[in-house]
Amino acid sequence: MTEATTGEYLARARAELRARQGRGAREDAPNAPHAELFWARTGTAYFARKLGELADAGPEGLDGPSLLPGWDRRALTAHVGYNARALTRLCAWARTGVVTPMYATPERRAAEIAEGASLPARALRHLVAHAEVHLNVEWRDLPPAAWDAEIRTAQGRTVPARETAWMRAREVWVHAVDLGNGGTFRDVPPAMLDRLAADVLAAWRRRGEDAPALVLAPTDRDDALTTQGRDPLTVTGTMADLVRWLTGRGTGGLTAPAPLPALPRWF
Repeated sequence: MTEATTGEYLARARAELRARQGRGAREDAPNAPHAELFWARTGTAYFARKLGELADAGPEGLDGPSLLPGWDRRALTAHVGYNARALTRLCAWARTGVVTPMYATPERRAAEIAEGASLPARALRHLVAHAEVHLNVEWRDLPPAAWDAEIRTAQGRTVPARETAWMRAREVWVHAVDLGNGGTFRDVPPAMLDRLAADVLAAWRRRGEDAPALVLAPTDRDDALTTQGRDPLTVTGTMADLVRWLTGRGTGGLTAPAPLPALPRWF
């Protein structure tokens, strides 16, 4: 066998081996939103840990109330699982160009959560785990151009597909706290806390909410955040405490020279 023939043989053998092995390990596209994907994946692990600490039944376990009014932990867990499936549908939309909404209707979304909450504990836990794996496969299969493809959120906003990573990150981190079994905003990565605060203020501006005039002065940051308006109230606390308040989850650790005002909703 000549050297040229040997080279051709080896190249052909390698190609056949790659075909048998498949694509191998998946990697995010070079232009994927890597910071947001990191937050989403570490937040998923954090949510899984807090969920794993809960017993399958009883008021101290999955049957107990969450920190969201009117939601028990079962409903909250089902929501987190089905949210991953909804974001998977948006990724499929970006990848294929076929319009695939997050949810068929608001009513169907509510029914889905109710159905999930009624599952046996083991099945409910599997729902969250399997849905997250599926979402990660979609993210890693998205070609570079698809990350900038336009999709539509459940609130009707048109955004690039890269937004799905941020949507998932805030979902898992905030709802891990909402499980009410020791999760805290102090566990959220500092840079993500900054992004959450900015996200809330941007949501108020986008909806034209009549937000109070505020100076948010985090004790663990160099810069303050402000909202528009005359005679702003300065609210001081750690960024974790400020974000907890901005997202509607309590006022602990905050100080101000006057009573804290009611805030517009985040979503």
